Amino acid sequence: MDIYGFYKGEAFEAYEYLGAHLTSNGTVFRTYAPNASKVAVVGDFNNWTDEEMSRVADGRFFELECPEAREGMRYKYRIYDRKGNFIDHADPYGFGMEMRPNTCSVIRRFDGYRFSDGKWLAKRSDCRDKPLNIYEVHLGSWKRKPGTVPHENNEPSPDISSMTSDEIRALEGWYTYSEIAEILPDYAAENGYTHIELMPLAEHPSDESWGYQITGFFSPTARYGTPQQLMELVDKCHSKGIGVIMDFVPVHFAVDHYGLTEYDGTRLYEFPDDEATYNEWGSRNFMHSKGEVRSFLQSAANYWLSVYHFDGLRMDAVRNMIYWNGKEYLGENRYAIQFLKDMTPLHQ
Repeated sequence: MDIYGFYKGEAFEAYEYLGAHLTSNGTVFRTYAPNASKVAVVGDFNNWTDEEMSRVADGRFFELECPEAREGMRYKYRIYDRKGNFIDHADPYGFGMEMRPNTCSVIRRFDGYRFSDGKWLAKRSDCRDKPLNIYEVHLGSWKRKPGTVPHENNEPSPDISSMTSDEIRALEGWYTYSEIAEILPDYAAENGYTHIELMPLAEHPSDESWGYQITGFFSPTARYGTPQQLMELVDKCHSKGIGVIMDFVPVHFAVDHYGLTEYDGTRLYEFPDDEATYNEWGSRNFMHSKGEVRSFLQSAANYWLSVYHFDGLRMDAVRNMIYWNGKEYLGENRYAIQFLKDMTPLHQ
């Protein structure tokens, strides 16, 4: 990765360097935590004990190769602040996360699916010269399997902390990405839609947020299955002549302590003062004047378009980017506006 470009906000593929990458020798972990005094990896592969990472590049990045770390294993970064206190954080660039309410990153590969949509990609367009009809869908509520969902019937909610992902999925009645792929594309085609717009699929801790308060910007939500199953869903939509757009949230992120909040012991992704940091939803605003923040978001956008073959992204809460906290009288946020302009090449 071009470190200078990363700091300037010009990186669009930072995920190829940062995150957890499987190799022939195990897994290489890398994270950006410039203000941390120390960073360690803890996970299933080391009994959740500190394995200290080495400073690399300009000393603001940390790296560790773990031979025992394999696909499907859970992990977090144990990040020590300058006072010696630590918090275990999920990987900002992690490619998978656990099903809620659990919060670990999961080692995932995203090269295990072979797309068959080459013809679609070659001929797709932005529909400026032909009809465009978009069907917006929230995968968890669009259609559910027959059965009882306890919290919808005012019954006591069961303890799901010890349940497997499959057990939680069955309890909620959610279809997997693969199962949705057998239903949704045909439904859209039969009803005259040209595109499906999927509400945010990046990992998020609360169902009630509908995906708009995110903790895993590179992690497809585990609610509906694996990264490869999501690829299958997009691929099958394309096979039916249906484009797929995903809602993308470049404005704010969830406040959960294991996420981006004060990631390296300081406000790395957010504003340093509360007045600018918090918004009307109670979440934290990204500080778009920082090049590393713009590189993070641009890389996330490019990741969904390139790796998962989404045809476009719908930017959420753009008003809150153009104006400070969405309030016109506070003036324009020129850094956020420039970020939106810099994103244009991704859609060409």
